[in-house]
Amino acid sequence: MSAPGNPALPPELKPLLSNPVGPGAAEAGASVAPDLHLRAWAPGNGQAGQGLELAQARANDQPALGGGAAAQACLSPGPDTERKWGRKQGAVAAAVQSNGLWVAETACGARQRGARSGHLVPAVLQSGAQSPAWHAEPLAVRPPPAMEGPEEPAPRGNGPAGPWGGSGDHGVREVAKSTSVSWERPRPEEAKATVRGGLCSATDAALASGVSQQAAGPSPGQMGSCPTDLTLQLLAVRRKSGLPDPNLQQALRGRLRLLENESCEVARALGELSARLLSIHSDQDRLVVTFKTFEEIWKFSTYHALGFTHHCLENLLMDQAFWLLEPDEDQETAVRVQVDADALRLAYESLLVQEGPFFVLCPDHHVRVRNGPQPFRRPPRGPQADAATAVDSPAPSPRTSSEAEGAAASAPEPLIPFHQWALRVPKDSVNDPLGGPVAPDVQLMAMGPALAVADCQGSGPEEMTFQSGDCIEILGAQVPGLPWCLGRHTASGQVGFVQTSLINVQGQASDLENVIFLSEEERSFFSREGCFSEEEARQLLRRMSSTNVCTIYSLDTSEEAETQQQQEEQEMSPPCLNPEPQEILQTVKNVLEQCKSCRGCPEEPGSPGIHRASSGASLPDTEEPSFCLGTGDDGADPEALGSQLLFLDSPGFQAGFQGLYDLSPPTLSGVFGGFTDEEELVRRLAEARGVAKKAGLPMALARLCFLLGRLCVRQLKLSQARVYFEEALGVLGGRFGDLVLVAAVYTSLASVYLRQKNKEKCAQVVPKALALLLGTPGHVGSSEADSSLLTLALRRAISSRSPQAEARACFLLAKHHARLKQPEEAMPFLERLLLLLPEAAGTPGTSWPMDCYLLLASIYSQRCLPHLALSCIRVASLRAQGSLGSALRSAALVLQNSPRLPLLPAQLAHYLRRALATLASGSGQALHGTVYASLAQLYSQHGWQGRAIAFMAQAVETDARLGGCTVVDRLVALAWLHVLHRQSPAALGILESLLEAAVATPDQEGLITNMMAIALKRTGRTRRAAESYYCALRVARRLSRPQNEAVVLANFGALCLQAGAGGLAQHYLLEAVKLFSRLPSREGSPDFTRVLLRLGDLCTRRALARQAKCYYEWAFLVAVEMDHWESQLLAVQRLCHFYSAVVPNEARCVVYHEFQLSLARRVNDKVLEGQLLETISQLYLSLGTERAYRSALEYTKRSLGVFIDLLKKDKEAHAWLQAGKIYYVLRQSELVDLYIQAAQNAALYTGDPGLGLQLFEEAGDIFFNGTWDREKAVSFYRDRALPLAVSTGSREAELRLCNKLSALLAETETPQEGLEFAHTALALSLTLGDQLSQRVACHRLAALHQRLGHGELAEHFYLKALSLCTSPLEFDEETLYYVKVYLALGNIIFYDLKDPLDAAGYYQLALAAAMGLGSKRAQMKLCARLASIYHHSLLDRETSLFFYQKARTFATELSVRRGRLAPGPPS
Repeated sequence: MSAPGNPALPPELKPLLSNPVGPGAAEAGASVAPDLHLRAWAPGNGQAGQGLELAQARANDQPALGGGAAAQACLSPGPDTERKWGRKQGAVAAAVQSNGLWVAETACGARQRGARSGHLVPAVLQSGAQSPAWHAEPLAVRPPPAMEGPEEPAPRGNGPAGPWGGSGDHGVREVAKSTSVSWERPRPEEAKATVRGGLCSATDAALASGVSQQAAGPSPGQMGSCPTDLTLQLLAVRRKSGLPDPNLQQALRGRLRLLENESCEVARALGELSARLLSIHSDQDRLVVTFKTFEEIWKFSTYHALGFTHHCLENLLMDQAFWLLEPDEDQETAVRVQVDADALRLAYESLLVQEGPFFVLCPDHHVRVRNGPQPFRRPPRGPQADAATAVDSPAPSPRTSSEAEGAAASAPEPLIPFHQWALRVPKDSVNDPLGGPVAPDVQLMAMGPALAVADCQGSGPEEMTFQSGDCIEILGAQVPGLPWCLGRHTASGQVGFVQTSLINVQGQASDLENVIFLSEEERSFFSREGCFSEEEARQLLRRMSSTNVCTIYSLDTSEEAETQQQQEEQEMSPPCLNPEPQEILQTVKNVLEQCKSCRGCPEEPGSPGIHRASSGASLPDTEEPSFCLGTGDDGADPEALGSQLLFLDSPGFQAGFQGLYDLSPPTLSGVFGGFTDEEELVRRLAEARGVAKKAGLPMALARLCFLLGRLCVRQLKLSQARVYFEEALGVLGGRFGDLVLVAAVYTSLASVYLRQKNKEKCAQVVPKALALLLGTPGHVGSSEADSSLLTLALRRAISSRSPQAEARACFLLAKHHARLKQPEEAMPFLERLLLLLPEAAGTPGTSWPMDCYLLLASIYSQRCLPHLALSCIRVASLRAQGSLGSALRSAALVLQNSPRLPLLPAQLAHYLRRALATLASGSGQALHGTVYASLAQLYSQHGWQGRAIAFMAQAVETDARLGGCTVVDRLVALAWLHVLHRQSPAALGILESLLEAAVATPDQEGLITNMMAIALKRTGRTRRAAESYYCALRVARRLSRPQNEAVVLANFGALCLQAGAGGLAQHYLLEAVKLFSRLPSREGSPDFTRVLLRLGDLCTRRALARQAKCYYEWAFLVAVEMDHWESQLLAVQRLCHFYSAVVPNEARCVVYHEFQLSLARRVNDKVLEGQLLETISQLYLSLGTERAYRSALEYTKRSLGVFIDLLKKDKEAHAWLQAGKIYYVLRQSELVDLYIQAAQNAALYTGDPGLGLQLFEEAGDIFFNGTWDREKAVSFYRDRALPLAVSTGSREAELRLCNKLSALLAETETPQEGLEFAHTALALSLTLGDQLSQRVACHRLAALHQRLGHGELAEHFYLKALSLCTSPLEFDEETLYYVKVYLALGNIIFYDLKDPLDAAGYYQLALAAAMGLGSKRAQMKLCARLASIYHHSLLDRETSLFFYQKARTFATELSVRRGRLAPGPPS
């Protein structure tokens, strides 16, 4: 009985379930019951189970591996298979229902990494038989996943294959323990120890903890059995609402299914995300990954928090159409990756413990170092908890009870991964900022006015003296955690350091952007780093919009098989983007009128918008004075030195001082270019220092001391450098006019103190240096001193728990490393800066977040991380405000990081559309038409010609409005798009309008006339097409364009071929080949290949096989040399057809098919790959050797895997059956039965009785057409195929099966069983009115009656069969049939009915037929038989002598011995 609510079983399938599934299985008397067992089946031995439990995973998608001795014998790995079948383990009992399978789970599968097997073993359904002792208790049948609503199906894939994951070689039902990674905490009665390997029986699995088997698949946290394993759940959602999208989810699942067996691409993408792929579970849309180091999980959590994981897998899993679609904002879809927060936290903590010392935040607000396992605090996790937040932003522990609260409060909390990494630097007592407690709450940076809360007397001129109640203005910002900040006394105007503990700032900076950038120069840093000029934008758009149609004649390919129109009906463009051909033609005429009115075609105007958006403000034209000390300067020339010192004594900062303060190698050579010896430079600067000191120029003296100190640091003279820096600091004496100089002096001096480990001096100088670095703008140099101090500043920001200070430090570190050309060192700080940035950060109109994302993407690109680069670009376009420059820069990065394919990557569509959106605001209008043309080229390459026409029409209108010089090229490209879109009349209208307007150059006229001829040919106007081709040929010859001339000649040949002039066509094609062969290498190779193939096709039609072979192979060699995969595919397909149909050659056919298979794998065409594998298997099978059979078996199994992944159930069933047929030829009977059973299961899974009928009959044909075990065919014909044929009303199939059954049963020991089927065959043949079938049925009935001794009935049906023969006779085989039937009738009458006279009559009729056939041997035998009958039975010696003499005559001619013809009674 079926479960409630399930549809009834179709009547045509009921007979199949009341019998064992395959021949050789034990008979079962009961029908299928809800209590199902998965029984072992040893084919051919009649026993239902030999300790082998077989499994079938994927809800009967394909067989799985089993255990046991019998299985091991047939599952030994062999060289004929390379697929991974270990993922298909698990024990599942199934019953066939109307819409598929109902599954009763008995045990979960185990994850087996890298398991391989040589054979596939299907599951067998056994009902009614008693389960063996080792079998699991029956479980309740549950509906298939498709009928359970939101519940998930049982897992499958390379990893854990059950509701509770495992990693051993056998299935283990496993319930997560309390510390495992899971969504829900298990109940106490469900708790069970985790096992990562080992044996577990099905009974233990079924009875463990009494958990219901109707639970859905495992939660992500339960998929991995190791704490460092993590499950990624993939969801297809609508971007705006977050609601699921079922259609996209199904497409996502199909793509995952294809990647299960070829997971290298997924592993590479996840490797860029710092995750290691363990397994793919396509039926649950999950990936299981793991981590080995702390750095890996830190990077992964960062990438996931930034949103890179979503778009990285989206780029990998979605096809090209996903990016080309332009849905409404409400309909826009996306792929989301869900990660369990608790699982990620557990993995992070496990790796922290494994790698040794780590940092924790203790309850007393101290950060301490710990080693070994720790009882960490657990933050509360809701059902919608974010995984990245779980790692990057730890929250306080939950308060459930006072006792739990106390326990949680006493446990330390690990710092987030970035903080762990930032604090993992060599520690010492000088630069350790973690000596005191950290702030209990988040601290904000303060800006603006402050009020003194106490009196303060400065200890030096650089420190401010103030009294309680004084107003102080903060210069820059006050950084939390630092004891000093820079301020200005409102009353006195004094500038100096202020102790932060003695003032109360009135306002705090709530906007993160205002404290990251303290000046406009800092704000423009990212745009300067990613400068994208207008010329670069033009080159990019020219590359994307360029097409050979506007420069080279187009080859007519109309005779080739047109590629199917891709999703034209699914395109959802706005109405304005789908103009009608008549509207386009009117637009073209208007554009041409504008072109005739302005023949000058002015150059396109510039687009300053790109330059301003990308590179920031331009430098002023006037040069400011600068300090430059050359070798020509002499200390004896006081005037020259005096002018330089007066310039250096400027009280404030000037642009010329920047080179002095940043003494990196480039600026050093610019400022002191004449000095090759640094010692000489130091001597000259020391002399200038003495002069400045005597002249009383304090600022000049301070700057010169700073320069001398920096040069000493470069020479590692730290003590001397310290003296110069201290002198400079003393000379400044509290002067803060040149804040850049003050910051540089403090930074350099603090660096020297740190390197000398001077604790006392560090305590005085380092805090002030950090206050200047973090709190004031624009003081970061390019020395290692700045790097060490900025690292220390980051540690201080972390200890103060100030995200704003941390963001400021990360920005300064990123800027510092970028100036040093160290992009890899800047990368983690850029990532952290973007992670700290709120999603809606930035004031309206700001572009720095977009520029920051693109800078990070360019770093990923430099590090050869294309998936990360594409993801970063995508996130930038969705989260940050962009400009035209950023959109085009994003497109350039997409081109740079996409796979090198002949087609433009479809991801470009999104960024080009964004460029159009920015162009609508008014900037960069000169590029408007080129962007439209780029979109048209992109859509055209991907087969979306309708959308391409719409964009190209927009490009034409835009260029005409702006007066560009590319209007004619755009119109030619538009006409060609109409030709490709099978709209030749519209193309003709455009081209004729171009010629009438007379605006084209001679080259363009040739292009237009050639294209017109193609359109005319497609509309059937052959004469006009020939005239246009002739005009194009004259233009090409006049301008000396040999490639264009060759193309026109080839097109002329195609036109002649269409007109039926084969000889003329061959002449023109040969002329074209001669011209192509003289062209330089790689010029016109795709056209050359097509012309050679066209010539080969023509020779094939004219029966010139030798020449056709030469042309085909020549085309193939040209395509291989040019590495043009599309041409290679066309050539190898022609060669495969040639060697299979024209000149059959199995060996060469196999070679070319295998090359075609490599091309299909190269372009990832799974459908073509499956077809080729199937064809190659048939080719090997036709060779007839054992080695060829095994090769055929290998290719069949590979095709089987492809069909399973593609969910092609009919193809899958035929592949199972083909493998069984090959095993039959190899005489491996056990595997024959198993594979036939798998084919039947796949056919029944579809619920298509027609497919089931076909598969059952073909399974019987394997034995029927074989030489052993032919009796097994009876079970397939009689018990399975025939009931389906009757129930589906297929009379032809029923007749065919009855004929086969009657023929089979006639050869058995009980031929009387065949009479019923023979009579049925006769009745069916009469119903169908098929005379040949009636004759066959009568003949088989006669043969059966003859064997059973029913002589009269046999005579009747033989005579009936003869009466149905055609007359007159046309073939010798028909005459031979008369001979055999009359001979059989004579034997029946003579031996069975004992009537020699009638027998003699039939023998004489047989003799007459033999005479008509001309068979002397048959005549000899019949004459001898008649002579014997007349001599012994009829006693007519005269007649006997007559036939005897005739027999002797034939015997003499055939050299037969006389003794064989001696008269005697017939034997």
